[in-house]
Amino acid sequence: MRIGIDLGGTKVEAVALDRGGRECFRARRETPRDYAGTLDAIAGLVAEAERAAGPATVGVGMPGIISPATGLVKNANSTWLNGRPLGRDLAARLGRPVRLANDANCFALSEAVDGAGAGQRCVFGVIVGTGTGGGLVVDGRVLVGANAIAGEWGHNPLPWPDASELPGPACYCGRSGCIETFLSGPGLAFDHEKATGERLDARAIAARAASGDTAASATIERYASRMARGLATIINVADPDVIVLGGGLSNLPGLYERVPRLWIAHVFSDRVVTPLVPNVHGASSGVRGAAWLWPAGEDQSRLCGPGGRPQGGG
Repeated sequence: MRIGIDLGGTKVEAVALDRGGRECFRARRETPRDYAGTLDAIAGLVAEAERAAGPATVGVGMPGIISPATGLVKNANSTWLNGRPLGRDLAARLGRPVRLANDANCFALSEAVDGAGAGQRCVFGVIVGTGTGGGLVVDGRVLVGANAIAGEWGHNPLPWPDASELPGPACYCGRSGCIETFLSGPGLAFDHEKATGERLDARAIAARAASGDTAASATIERYASRMARGLATIINVADPDVIVLGGGLSNLPGLYERVPRLWIAHVFSDRVVTPLVPNVHGASSGVRGAAWLWPAGEDQSRLCGPGGRPQGGG
């Protein structure tokens, strides 16, 4: 059995999956706003899952990442986690190794194992919602990288910008013109307001575009162009077999047809066969991906090093 924990900003969710990926247990709790409470919530859900489904490995999808240098959480918007040895403390609390990964990596892994990217060797998963995240899975394993930032594309500059896109919106990271400032939900809303003077959220813009509104359709067209340029750089560097979209903006009308037609002009190849596809597991991708952080038959003892630091891509 595998238990996956999705540690979100508002809820902590757990599932237990059998070897074939069948869900045997699911429960959620409101996310505590403190570190000790978060440990308690995860431990309680694991205990409840094991009572229902039996002994299991545990994987956790989390905001931010575990620093390879310190073993401590960094870059989490759940700020009470930052600077904490979450991997070490969970391993001690649960009495076993625990594998942790960024929530975007968990999304990509879920879709690679038994979702939209199943059967493909190299899968790039994209989350476009409040922010813009990404994860890269190769041969069924999350590629983490030496700095634990593999798959991070939202804080690169928008490629091939035109004059109207320079210098770009200010980003919370301290720079301007990051891909996230254009492709996130707030970025889409900002772009529409800049063009029309009307403040609408992403859902309303999508609805108007679907009904034939000219201004909203133009906003979606600009969004598709920017996504095409951003993903063209991913294809140029990693050349994935498939790119899977998730998050609220993955439902914008026309993306799956328009973006691949647009990225051809920017990919350094005489042809581009990479498909852009919607996710299969939706909001469950993160928690399922956390469970799949443990490949079948892998020795648990090697997955956490000293101090609970993840080894081999977790």
